[in-house]
Amino acid sequence: MRLHRLDITAFGPFGGAQSVDFDELSVAGLFLLHGPTGAGKTSVLDAVCYALYGSVPGARQSGQGLTLRSDHAAPGTRTEVRLELTVAGRRLEVTRQPPWERPKKRGSGSTLDKAQSWLREYDAQTGAWKDLSRSHQEIGEEITQLLGMSREQFCQVVLLPQGDFARFLRADAEARGRLLGRLFDTHRFAEVEKRLAERRRATEAQVRDGDTELLADAHRMQQAAGDAMALPDAAPGEPGLADAVMSAAAVARSTAREQLTIAHSRLTAAESAQAAAERALADVREVARLQQRFGEAQQRAALMEERSEGYRQALARMERARKAEAVAPALELREAADAEHRRADAARARTRALLPDTYADAGAAGLASAARRAAEELGGLESARRAEQRLADLVAERAGLDRQERADDDVLREADDWLAGWEATRAGLQARIDSAQEAATRAEQLGVQREPAQKRLGAARMRDQLAGDTDTAAEQVRLAQADALALKARWLDVKEQRLNGIAAELAAQLTDGEPCAVCGATEHPAPARKDAGHVGREAEERALAAYQQAEERHSEQEQRLGVVREALAAATAEAGDASTEQLAAAADELERLYAQARHAASVLHPAHEELRRAEQEHERRTAVRQQAAVRAASRVGHRDRLDRERAVLEEELAQARGALDSVAARADQLERQVRLLTDAADAARVAEDTAQRLKDADARLADAAFRAGFDTPQAAAEALLDDAAHRDLQRRLDDWQSQEAAVRAVLAEPDTAAAAQQPPADLASAEQAAALAAQRVRDAASARDAAARRCADLDRLSARAAVSVRRLAPLREEYDRVARLASLTAGTSADNERKMRLESYVLAARLEQVAAAATVRLLRMSSGRYTLVHSDDRAGRGRSGLGLHVVDAWTGRERDTATLSGGETFFASLALALGLADVVTDEAGGVRLDTLFIDEGFGSLDDQTLDEVLDVLDSLRERDRSVGIVSHVADLRRRIHAQLEVVKGRAGSALKVRSAAQRAARQG
Repeated sequence: MRLHRLDITAFGPFGGAQSVDFDELSVAGLFLLHGPTGAGKTSVLDAVCYALYGSVPGARQSGQGLTLRSDHAAPGTRTEVRLELTVAGRRLEVTRQPPWERPKKRGSGSTLDKAQSWLREYDAQTGAWKDLSRSHQEIGEEITQLLGMSREQFCQVVLLPQGDFARFLRADAEARGRLLGRLFDTHRFAEVEKRLAERRRATEAQVRDGDTELLADAHRMQQAAGDAMALPDAAPGEPGLADAVMSAAAVARSTAREQLTIAHSRLTAAESAQAAAERALADVREVARLQQRFGEAQQRAALMEERSEGYRQALARMERARKAEAVAPALELREAADAEHRRADAARARTRALLPDTYADAGAAGLASAARRAAEELGGLESARRAEQRLADLVAERAGLDRQERADDDVLREADDWLAGWEATRAGLQARIDSAQEAATRAEQLGVQREPAQKRLGAARMRDQLAGDTDTAAEQVRLAQADALALKARWLDVKEQRLNGIAAELAAQLTDGEPCAVCGATEHPAPARKDAGHVGREAEERALAAYQQAEERHSEQEQRLGVVREALAAATAEAGDASTEQLAAAADELERLYAQARHAASVLHPAHEELRRAEQEHERRTAVRQQAAVRAASRVGHRDRLDRERAVLEEELAQARGALDSVAARADQLERQVRLLTDAADAARVAEDTAQRLKDADARLADAAFRAGFDTPQAAAEALLDDAAHRDLQRRLDDWQSQEAAVRAVLAEPDTAAAAQQPPADLASAEQAAALAAQRVRDAASARDAAARRCADLDRLSARAAVSVRRLAPLREEYDRVARLASLTAGTSADNERKMRLESYVLAARLEQVAAAATVRLLRMSSGRYTLVHSDDRAGRGRSGLGLHVVDAWTGRERDTATLSGGETFFASLALALGLADVVTDEAGGVRLDTLFIDEGFGSLDDQTLDEVLDVLDSLRERDRSVGIVSHVADLRRRIHAQLEVVKGRAGSALKVRSAAQRAARQG
């Protein structure tokens, strides 16, 4: 990385625009950046850092960058830093502008502009700059990637602060660790330690949870074993817990199996006794059953003997019914013939009653002949019937023509009346349309004027409101400005008081033997003392904070006033000079005229629709009138034809109707006569046939009764049984026979008879003995089941515990492994002899590299006397790994770097800083650093040592590298020809560049 040019405007103590040509300064290799205290030497380095990273080192960065602006800058000058550099073979230009409060372009007060950044790259082929990015984030990422260093690393490697490295030499291991950790980004190793510790805690918790679950299973096994199992005393997480639980479970399972075997034996004995008791009970129950069966059979036999007479009577009744069944067909035939004859005779009487008296003595043949004559006469009336129907149709058609004629007359009259007023109707509707169209045009014109009128009215009302707000805001701005001026004066007074006593404040930090931060001397013969009214940094910062807060309030009030004034001006411009009341009255009048016009225009569409419907009605009525005239002309000839045909039909029908009113009436009369005669003839023939069949049935019935053994047919009929009575009688006979057979069979059984000869059976004693044996079996089965469940529960829980133990085995191994690693990386393990943490171990390796690189230059600076070495010894009770010692070649002893003198501390810290720069550069990917800055500390060196140090720095010029020394030591201005001087003035600081060529020219 090589710096070419730096442009600063309104930055830090520089009120105007300043430029630094690093190419000119770097010609000699070494250049001096000097100036009085407080002039702004460090601000030049801050500008370089701000251009690259958008922030300045350490505590000098605050807020959003507002404090970077110079207090000496003109109000309209914006703070800007532009840096031109070459890095990784690319020539870049970085421009950054921090946020600033600029005066408003209109009105009073200020407004806040956001920070801006630009990144450009020089194209050698075209000879022009091309834009790369305007994003803060993209530019920061691009610069960090190219340099390979963060802002903190850059400030330690490129801007070498010797005070920090002097403190590094004297610091303890913790302080060195913090600095090296920031430079080498060893946070990831600390994260490894943290992750290992978290994983150890996690695995430990998992192992403890698994042991807790295992102990819970052990408690369940103890409950299942009936408290016969002894639990281990180990707590969750302790070693040996799993083996103890599994051993106790094995003992419990063995005991449970023994108890199960005993229970099985007891159950077998009880079941054998129960079987014997059940067999004895079954024998007693069988004897009791047979004795009861024999007694019941004897009782049924005595009862049947008492009822034997009724059985014999029923048997005789069944025999007579079987004989009468031979006569049953003849009886049924005679009853059917009699019923049929009675129905036929009744039908004959009914049909004769409907005929005239002239047919009272006529037989079936005479009635049939009369029916044929009436049917022949009915057939002759068919043609007359059709003529009568045609006549009815003609009359209906003639009446329809008359109705059509009357309807057409009404249509013609209505159409003529409506068409007579058509012209007046159309003219009225057209006038309504024209009037509504004019109103619509007027409403559209007024509608265009409504929105501007409303806007002017709203602007006028806003103008009236903002007029009062402007006065209020102006008064608040005045009060805020007065408050800010008073607090600023207070802050300047406090600052002046502190500057007057700054010597005493610096003297309070002096320590005998330690170099002064201002002059570098280690002796302090007459340090200044604080007086009673001394003002410290805290008081100044409180006064500054109060002033800044008041200034922020003042800016906010000015911004609010500007906003109100801008709004008032805009409202006044839009509203004009008219008053709010005038504008409101004009707007109301415009709204009234607009509403009136819209109301008048609302009838336009209905009027169009009404005209369209009227024109359609005019066309329809004209067509209807024409159609009615055509129909009237065609009806005249049709009516004449109907009248002639009607006269012919009426003459023909007069002959066919006779004395009746119509042919249909005559036909109905003949049809009824034919039907009555036919029915009467049929009924007479049926009555004669049924009388003959009844006579034949009586003869067959008398013969059948005689052959069956009955005196008369009536006796046979009385002996017959219907189906229900026959089934009931047969059932009673069958039941008697079945019962009699069953009783005889029971009394003849050998076992039953033998049981009847024995004493009565004692069933209660046998049942009691069987119940007692069954209870013993149930008790033994319950004991056996309980023992089996105990074995099953213990087996299940033991298997579950075994699974848990197998599952926990790799987890416990992982926990042991992770715990060893976590203890090792945390430095608490016995294997870690030096108690070094992982991050400290990595930093120790880096520190060893830094010490080796620093020793190369330290040997030259100290004329081969001192060598820096890394030490991993423990300091007191702390941890080892970050010790730094110096080896004195004159004495051969190794001692702590804190024992070096002020000058020795300087060149040792310088060598350390240069060595650290080399190591960090290699760590960052080997980015070449062609420009370095070294800040202060040269005042503590004697002439010889200063020459040696400058020789070492001069050696850094190899391969075109330049080194800038920041110091106010006067002797360096004589030794280093290329100089960048910072000149302090009341209007702000300025930069002056004196190159080696310019100085040589002046000396010549």
